[in-house]
Amino acid sequence: MSSYYGDDQVTAIINLKVDTKEADKIAQKVSEIDIVEDVFLVTGDTDIVVKTKFKNYNQLKRFLVEDISVINGVKDTKTLMVVTTFKENGEVKEEGQES
Repeated sequence: MSSYYGDDQVTAIINLKVDTKEADKIAQKVSEIDIVEDVFLVTGDTDIVVKTKFKNYNQLKRFLVEDISVINGVKDTKTLMVVTTFKENGEVKEEGQES
């Protein structure tokens, strides 16, 4: 188990609502950003799900403002910050183990 609550490092799951006609193009653009780990085109209320890790909250804020909000076709974002990681990349996290 890995916990970031109270630590500087931030893992974020970012849900993007986008112009449906531009979804593939937007997902590709987001995929090209170095700090982005995973990008999924999904069904439901969200169109694209992005997983990222940041050194701190300011880096997350800059990413949202400078990288995501400037992409044409992005209508809305919802950011979920991970509090505790129990399993990641197929690996169960032991208590106290960082991811």
